[in-house]
Amino acid sequence: MTYCAGILVKDGLVMIADTRTNAGLDDISTYRKLHLFSWPGERNFGLMTAGNLSITQSVVSLLHEGLPNPETGEIDTLHDAPTMFRAAQLVGNCIRHVREMDGAALEEARVKFDISILFGGQITGEPMRLFMIYDAGNFIECGVDSPFLQIGEHKYGKPILDRAVTFQTHLYDALKVGLISMDSTMRSNLGVGLPIDLLVMRRDATEPELNRRIEAGEPYFHDLRERWSAALRAAHLAIPRPPYGPAEG
Repeated sequence: MTYCAGILVKDGLVMIADTRTNAGLDDISTYRKLHLFSWPGERNFGLMTAGNLSITQSVVSLLHEGLPNPETGEIDTLHDAPTMFRAAQLVGNCIRHVREMDGAALEEARVKFDISILFGGQITGEPMRLFMIYDAGNFIECGVDSPFLQIGEHKYGKPILDRAVTFQTHLYDALKVGLISMDSTMRSNLGVGLPIDLLVMRRDATEPELNRRIEAGEPYFHDLRERWSAALRAAHLAIPRPPYGPAEG
């Protein structure tokens, strides 16, 4: 299982991904799901994956190597994409290429072609954008009214983002709320777990502002988890009990 969240606010983009993968209760591993494609001063992209590990790794490898274009004979790469929209199209084309190459064999082995991707960033002179790309290669874009996208085990973290994030949210408040949504997901689903990878890109900056991994025992994340739990307990105790019990004699 996986949980990845991308949050696009007025000052920039936050991307958060866990690293746990499992193929059964006795086969749990750690793999990076957040990938950075960076050409400082020119363009910076973040990409997060959920789904079948072999499929996601094939797509990421294709994006690093480039995808042959049958019409031009050239190799299409993220470095050469003229806009974020065209870069998102390239990611979708890589998914379709992997499906074309491996789909029949996977179907024969009764393995579902399962992949979803969050792809965001900025090309110099272009707007910062965030997309969710599906297993058919089609995609949707994050908007001002809904400033976040999620893939994987999203249901536990979504209510927190719904209540606390708007397009006007401070960039590092967005990071904080994203980490709270990750903690809530981890507490409710053992298939999502540490380490956590983080990427913060400030709008119109020449390179990513933050690219780090949170390991088990990291002081800030441990404190955040404890404070959030305490705040929830205090909040529910402060709310009056429902007046729906049996009438008192």
